[in-house]
This record gives sequence, structure tokens and C-alpha cells, in this order.
Amino acid sequence: MHEAFVISAMMVAVIGVGLLAGVLGAILGLGGGVVVVPALEFVLPHFGRDITIAQAVAVSQIGVLAVGLSGAASYLRQGLVRARTGYLLSPYTIVGGAAGSFLGLILPARAVATVFALLLLYSAYNLLRGLKRVEVERPPSRLVPPAMTFAGVMSGLLGIGGGTVQVPVLNLLAGVPIRQAIATSTFIMGLTAVGNALVYQAGGLLDIPLAAGIALGVLIGARAGATLQSRIPAAQLKLFFSLLLIFTAGQLLWKYWGQA
Repeated sequence: MHEAFVISAMMVAVIGVGLLAGVLGAILGLGGGVVVVPALEFVLPHFGRDITIAQAVAVSQIGVLAVGLSGAASYLRQGLVRARTGYLLSPYTIVGGAAGSFLGLILPARAVATVFALLLLYSAYNLLRGLKRVEVERPPSRLVPPAMTFAGVMSGLLGIGGGTVQVPVLNLLAGVPIRQAIATSTFIMGLTAVGNALVYQAGGLLDIPLAAGIALGVLIGARAGATLQSRIPAAQLKLFFSLLLIFTAGQLLWKYWGQA
């Protein structure tokens, strides 16, 4: 009875993590992995369940897929997704994602955690600094394909949606207005996550019950986040999220380096 209660409480916590990831992910154009991966690593041990960073990344891929499906559906209805741009650029992120997923299967946990922490700090810096936003159409740069491939590699390796890289690439290099860049990034990340999840499943790292809990929370959260994105004053949310990213990066670095 006690064990069943712990499992139920753990699943409620997992769904809660997915809910938070979905809301923040859809609002900020991220896959939610910046929330899911560290949160699973820190929350699950409280329920007597250990999880490696590679397993957390595998579960996060399903969360990213859910953000992509739910958030993109809402953005498509709002007419914000550049579908042609998404279809043209998604092959680069899919190939990069598959390569990153294979790296995630073979790289040491400390290496993955360190790269993840650095990405969190970079994301926080961008949010605090405020990206120079392009709102006027202009021809895309030749750097867009390699930059999107890099976004795919990061999504596969770290379990993020790639939006941390994709949104500025679409906005600054491809000349897509910021709200459409966020919507198109959400659309692309769903396509990329399918391949990533298959690689981790083949590697035996995907925990289906945990992934289902995350996906349920994310589907609800992403739908709400996509609706709220145009209404929420972004400044305070970005400040809070940036501080959360910095704190999480510090925790990860301490876990994998401070106790060495």
C-alpha cells in the first residue's frame, strides 16, 4: 500500500514537471527539456528512484514531442507557423538530432551534464540580455542550415527541443519575426523529437511510464502556454526563468563536479 502511494505521488510529481515544462516551453519557444531533464534528476530521488541523465534525456524527448504536437497545433490555428520554412529546415534538425542522440548513448554522464549546464547558462544570458529581435523580413543567411543542424545535435544530446538555438537562428539569421520564429521552432522540434526518441528507445533508455507522465503534463501545459504567449508580460517571466536556469546549472555542475 505504501509503495503504491509512493508510486502514485511520484507520478503526480512527474506530471507536474511536465505541466511546468509545457507552459514555459510553449511560451518561450523551448522544448521544455531545460525543465524536464534537471527536474527529473532532482525530483525522482525523493521518491527513492534514481535516474541517470541519459535516461532523463530519453524521457525528455517524449516531452519535446508533446510540446511540438500540442504547441504547434495551437500556433497553426493562429496562423503563426511558417510551414514551408519548417519543412525545408526540419531535415537538418532531424539528421543533427539523430547524431546527437547517438552521442547521448555513448558520452559519459559528466560530459553531458557539463554541456547541458553551459547551455542553461547561455539560455539565461540570452533571456536576460534580450535578443536583438528582427521584425522586418529579409533574405535568410547561408548559415541557417548548419546552425539548424547544430540545434538538432543539441536536441538529441540534451533532450531539449532545440528552441534555445532555433529561435534566434530563425529570427536573426532567417529573418523570421520573433512570434513566428517561436511558432515555427515549436513545429520543427516535434518532427525532430520523433527520431531522437526512437534512437533512445533502441538504446534501451526510454522509461515508458515516466515518459507518459511527462507527456500528459506537457500536452496540457503546452496548450495553455501557446494560448498565454500573446497575453503574458514576458519581462517578469523571463527574469524568473533565467534565475531558475542559473540555479539549475549550478546544481548540475555541483552534482557532477563538486562531489568528485
